Amino acid sequence: MAPATPPPPSASPPATEPPQHSGTALELLVHGVGGATPQEMLDDPRTVRVTGDTTAAVYRRTEDAHGEKHPERYRDEPVAEAYCWSGLTSGNASRALWLLLLPFMVVNLAHWMRPTATGRTRAVRLYGVLVRLVALSLTVLLTAAACEVALDLLAWQCAGADACAERRSWLGFLSERQGGWWSQPGRRLALAAVVPAALVGLLWYLSNRTWSAYESQRPLDGEDFAEDESFGVVADHGADADDHPRPPVPVRPALGRPGFWYGRRLVARLRAAHTAAGFLTVAAAVAGAAARYDRGTEGPVPRFIGAAVEGGIVLCALVVVWVVCRRGRSERTRDTRLDGALISYLPGSALVLLGLAVLYASWSRADWQSSGALPVETAFRFLTLGQGVLVVALAVVALGLYRRVPEPRTVLYGLGGPAVAMLACALGGVMTGGVAQRVADWLDGPGTPGMGRSSDIAGPPVLLSWQASVIPVLLLLLLVPVLVLVVRTARTARRLGPVIEAEYAPEPSDEGRTRRIARIRAAAALTDSAPWIIGVVSTASLLLGAVAIAGSWYSEQVPGRAADGSGPLLESFADAAQATGSWLIGFGFILFVAGGRRAYKDASARRTIGILWDVGTFWPRAAHPFAPPCYAERAVPDLASRMSAWTSTTPRGRLVISGHSQGSVLAASAVWQLPDATRPRVALLTYGSPLERLYGRWFPAYFGPGPLLGLHRSVHCWRNLWRATDPIGGPVRICADPDPGVDRGPLRDPLAYGRTTELPLPEPILGHSDYQADPAFADARADLLAELGPHVPRQAEARTQKGTSGRSSG
Repeated sequence: MAPATPPPPSASPPATEPPQHSGTALELLVHGVGGATPQEMLDDPRTVRVTGDTTAAVYRRTEDAHGEKHPERYRDEPVAEAYCWSGLTSGNASRALWLLLLPFMVVNLAHWMRPTATGRTRAVRLYGVLVRLVALSLTVLLTAAACEVALDLLAWQCAGADACAERRSWLGFLSERQGGWWSQPGRRLALAAVVPAALVGLLWYLSNRTWSAYESQRPLDGEDFAEDESFGVVADHGADADDHPRPPVPVRPALGRPGFWYGRRLVARLRAAHTAAGFLTVAAAVAGAAARYDRGTEGPVPRFIGAAVEGGIVLCALVVVWVVCRRGRSERTRDTRLDGALISYLPGSALVLLGLAVLYASWSRADWQSSGALPVETAFRFLTLGQGVLVVALAVVALGLYRRVPEPRTVLYGLGGPAVAMLACALGGVMTGGVAQRVADWLDGPGTPGMGRSSDIAGPPVLLSWQASVIPVLLLLLLVPVLVLVVRTARTARRLGPVIEAEYAPEPSDEGRTRRIARIRAAAALTDSAPWIIGVVSTASLLLGAVAIAGSWYSEQVPGRAADGSGPLLESFADAAQATGSWLIGFGFILFVAGGRRAYKDASARRTIGILWDVGTFWPRAAHPFAPPCYAERAVPDLASRMSAWTSTTPRGRLVISGHSQGSVLAASAVWQLPDATRPRVALLTYGSPLERLYGRWFPAYFGPGPLLGLHRSVHCWRNLWRATDPIGGPVRICADPDPGVDRGPLRDPLAYGRTTELPLPEPILGHSDYQADPAFADARADLLAELGPHVPRQAEARTQKGTSGRSSG
């Protein structure tokens, strides 16, 4: 399929000669993932904070603190400033706890992965609604898992079984044998409801607190943009676009709109809805058990009370779904308003219903005894089935959007969002099932819950055991693509050998050196194969999840019992799959907890975990309010404000914003936010940048060919450096004729092949780091400054030239 050439922007920077500048030049350095200190970025131990706080700030060398007042000193190089934002992510030990909410972060990413849309407003809205519903189901799943552990396994099963309660003395006051006030099943459930309710309250608190700490930064002052303001090319989303598609019209791209990095209203609405959904899940678990007992007996509690409580829960749940579906993001205007009544009354109403459910369940029912497990199997089945249906519907919508604007570089033919949403559901199932399985095994002592052999408790729902059993099968299926990638990488490395030796000719060949360079280049290319691995995992997870639902529904037994009488081989396989899967998902959850705990004590581990969030939490919380907070909602306004302040206070000044890795994404996003009068005075230098290789392929609606072309034509000039040994960075591939010359690469890495008299020791293979060590970096920066304007005339007071303006790798 031939690549679709995006239409050119209707309004680009003027073709006339740029104004001649003679003012001081500024290079604003932005580090990448993993973080960096100001001293490392500026290559100087003496630095001073120019503006900002302890979380994120701009620094200069001490001697450059007032550089703009002495332009004669900066003829040969710009004043260097370093924007250090590591405190927003990897520098904070407490952020490691967000690992436990990884499914929420993953489903939030799915919202931003929709294909580029042209004239499909309703399809775009439907895509957002489906992702938000999947996100809501994950909140319900998490709360349901907490209810399963606290209400079913502990309060209902273990406290109701004498053998289990005797082994757990701390449950003695709940035991039926004790005959105390708490021994009645309804009261045990009411007390245990405190645990999941507290979990929901904690999530609400964290979401509210992190919004204030990280995301409550208003964008640049100024009026909201009109619908027809020119800046790049974005599709027309008129009301009748579905039925009468029209040509693209010039509007400001999404990342440049004033409301993109300030979605206060949507986050508040979603937080209220998800908090209410959590409380309602707990209320349904408590009231449902009591109502089922009342409907089956002539007890002391009138049946209409239970029906009234359950009816109120259903009505409030419908309101929650309506709130989640009703409104998406508003990017053209800032969401400064809040739906006060909704935000206050919706969670409050759910909490009142939870209180009524607790009171209703606590009503004395002397003849009520707990046996077996709570009948929650159907709820888990419908919840899992609903997630699968939503993901399939999301795939249909995404595929339809992609076919309308088929961009060849988009991953999985536009199905990246549904694939990631499926992974979020699978992660949620693994984590919740792992907790339930491990707690059940712990409570049951030597027995195996669900197997009926020496078991004191019935165990968790059968579906969770089936889901655990398909994990080993999934791992076996993954061996095939992994082996294919290993073989393909080895073959690629062998083919690269002669190419590498030709690049460094006439230096004498070194087989070991060539092999090492080739292996690193071939391994770096594996990044481009990641979409297909994710596609295979997502598809297998969807199919195996359907098998798990069907198996649990048909057999009503765990796999080990369901396979009885089917033959020794199948019985052994089912037993092994059930046992292995249970331990695997339990072990995986333990790894999450251990990783979070280690990050509190080990700075290197904290940085490693922080890198995950640097990539995963760039996007605002548009689908799930309990996802980890978005650092870009603080960093992008910071950078845009700093660039605007420099250009306004230094009328003849020139500015180069220099971003490495994830810092290049922040730099590009900040440039998009600049006013029209500021962008032509800005040059963009990116290196090791994932702008196209990662963001352009996975998030085509925001970093696809059209937006990147618009970015190139809006700034004065742009250079992008990349290496073939870099597994993250790559070319940005601006689609224009003639070639604008943005990409410079692949750069030679290593700089020297073997030992020379000038370099007697082997040169390192740098890969993703130390782009400043390459002479091409200084050349690219000098070219950008030259294009921005002439150098400051030489003065007698000119200082001695420095070697480099700074380092921004992280």
